[in-house]
This record gives sequence, C-alpha cells and structure tokens, in this order.
Amino acid sequence: MLKLEGFHDVKQATVKLGLASEDPNDVSGQRWLRDGVNHKGFPCHRMNGRLLFSDSDLAEIAAMHRNAPTRAGRPRRKPARAAA
Repeated sequence: MLKLEGFHDVKQATVKLGLASEDPNDVSGQRWLRDGVNHKGFPCHRMNGRLLFSDSDLAEIAAMHRNAPTRAGRPRRKPARAAA
C-alpha cells in the first residue's frame, strides 16, 4: 500500500529548509526554490496547478546542496624556488 507523505507549498518548503522564517511577509528563498524546479531539476510535484514538495523531495534538495567535507590538517606549503 502506498504511504502518502506530507506535502508543502513553496512558502512552507522554504521554512522547512531553513531559508525563511514563518513570517508571512518573508519571501526569502522562494524564488531560489522555484528557479531550482524550473531550471535545475529540483524534485517536486505539481497538483491542480500548484507546486508542492513532499518531505522526501525536501530531503533530496538538501542533499543536493550539501557541502563537501573540508580537508583537515595544515595548509599546503608553496615549494621553495630554485636558486638561479
């Protein structure tokens, strides 16, 4: 049997991803999310003309933008110049 996930509209999705606050006037991240769907292939659902994101869609979008781990240790030294 198919398990139905929770769906979020664009505003709710930006809040879930931590891109915006719950303030209704805060539109931070909404354009980035819509552009990602239209130009970069972010996973989403379109139902009844609305753009919706499931919980697994949001997890996949977050994973797509995870930073690579940084190298631990000292920075590399420049090689010594040879004497002429």
